[in-house]
Amino acid sequence: MNVHNMMEDLVTAEVNALYNQVKRASSPWLSCDCKNCRLDTISYVLNRIPPRYVVSGRGVTHSNEIFADHQLIADISAVAMDGIRIISSTKRPFHALSREECEVKFEENPSYNFPTFTGTILDGNTFEPISGVKVLLKLDGKEVEMVDMTWANPTQTFQSTKGAFSFWAKSLPAPKSGESRKFEFELEIDAEGYEKSYHYFDVPIISDSTTKTELNTACSIRIRDIILFKREVFEEEKNDSSETKEPSEKKEAVKKAKKSTGKKAKASKKK
Repeated sequence: MNVHNMMEDLVTAEVNALYNQVKRASSPWLSCDCKNCRLDTISYVLNRIPPRYVVSGRGVTHSNEIFADHQLIADISAVAMDGIRIISSTKRPFHALSREECEVKFEENPSYNFPTFTGTILDGNTFEPISGVKVLLKLDGKEVEMVDMTWANPTQTFQSTKGAFSFWAKSLPAPKSGESRKFEFELEIDAEGYEKSYHYFDVPIISDSTTKTELNTACSIRIRDIILFKREVFEEEKNDSSETKEPSEKKEAVKKAKKSTGKKAKASKKK
């Protein structure tokens, strides 16, 4: 038996029961009850209640009392109802797609399986996170395809996630298992009011015998913080450099004029 959070079973059952109840009541605020919305609500609830992990039959036996805890179930119901309302009002762009389109496709072929890439965009003056930044991941000059529709490329940073971004690139076919290859990725970063920026990083990968469909956040590459500077900072630097350059050019011109005058004076003396 693998490590299992028993709260997943309880929350999943409660969320589905509440969705069915609200749907039967024809509540006007319920705009969708698709599988994607239900899974979003389940995640919402699980992130707000303490987990209960078991790894054996004995652990399950000792945890059976949670299913009889009426107060716990009432608390889960309250959080779940909040989650249903929030998910219903702020649906993800992919919520209307079939669940199959939102899952990683398994292929029994040798593949280069990529880890997730994460990073943060910061302001160069304040070192505060920047929201509303468009981040595009490229490989060989082309936009990288993600593992499924739940991962966006290009993606965007938000204030709630403190300028963070993440990617999970789709696996690429390999000639055989155990093959080593280095991939050179490019990040194109664009934000309103800031100078456009580019960041490059290499990822060495050893191919596996099949594609991996399970997310492993422990196997992730953290990209160093990317610093953006506002356009006026670059304009000021350009102006400063042109101002410092101008006097030096004038000095050169004066020196040349003096030399030319001196040569002329010597020539007239000889005459």
